[in-house]
Amino acid sequence: MIKSIDHIAIAVTNLDDALKTFTSLLGSREDEVRVEEVPTEGVRVAFLPVGGTKIELLEPMNEESPIAKYLEKNGDGIHHIAFNTDSVAEEQERVKGTGIRTLGEVRHGAGGKDILFLHPKDTGRVLVELCGKKTPETAAD
Repeated sequence: MIKSIDHIAIAVTNLDDALKTFTSLLGSREDEVRVEEVPTEGVRVAFLPVGGTKIELLEPMNEESPIAKYLEKNGDGIHHIAFNTDSVAEEQERVKGTGIRTLGEVRHGAGGKDILFLHPKDTGRVLVELCGKKTPETAAD
């Protein structure tokens, strides 16, 4: 079951510049911002809390990163919306039953969470990410 909006992701060409802009805009303190690399996705990310959710800034780590390709085609801007769930694997099965296609399988993302993307052609041209805590099945990966 989808519980809440986990984050709204913005693709950026320069994470440091975007961090300056968004920390000023949101009034974020430095100790509230979490930055990490996610090599499996080819991105460097920063999470900034706002209200009960977060803004995620995504910078490509290399030219092969899906975010690099997105930026090349679209430029900086909103990339996806992520919904929090207790079990990404269970949501994957439920969503498949509705006819919505997934992009790949459940994998590890930022913050040690399991993630899964849904095909934007099936979700009104919005890239949707499902995310949740690692489950015993995926913790070994």
